[in-house]
Amino acid sequence: MSGRVTAVSSNGEYSFTKPNRDSIRLLAGLGVEGDVHAGVTVKHRSRVAQDPTQPNLRQVHLIHEELFAEVGEDGFKVAPGELGENITTQGIDLLGLPVGTLLRIGDTAVVEVTGLRNPCIQIDNFQDGLLKRVVGRDEAGNVVRKAGIMSVVREGGVVRPGDLIEAELPTGPHRPLDRV
Repeated sequence: MSGRVTAVSSNGEYSFTKPNRDSIRLLAGLGVEGDVHAGVTVKHRSRVAQDPTQPNLRQVHLIHEELFAEVGEDGFKVAPGELGENITTQGIDLLGLPVGTLLRIGDTAVVEVTGLRNPCIQIDNFQDGLLKRVVGRDEAGNVVRKAGIMSVVREGGVVRPGDLIEAELPTGPHRPLDRV
């Protein structure tokens, strides 16, 4: 399974959106160099309020560009970085990956998938009604989250738009993604 990076984004200050960059540098065990969410322990404000010593399983946020077209059918206009992701992808089924999948990005970077992003009210603050398009329920009543996946950096490196992404599935039974 493979895809491509279409955009990379980071922000050194807390804000919902992240400006696009020519490249970002992933740092092993930390996240995106200079990004407010980089670190060994949690950096998302709600997580810090609960327990600031929790491990940071949300170092790098990836979102599939195909979601932008999907919500665009309902009149929403979303561009890379606007939902706070660090890496925007194309052609790879991020939401279908199991926990522990390794994503090899560009020449040297490797991230390990930890789970799904849990969409929050900030999405509606960005565009009213968008939250209902990125989180909902399936026919069985199970919550479906579409706002991308979270990961930790296993091997650092520079990531640029156009870089290839190769997925390496974990061995053994696959655990489906859940929110982290």
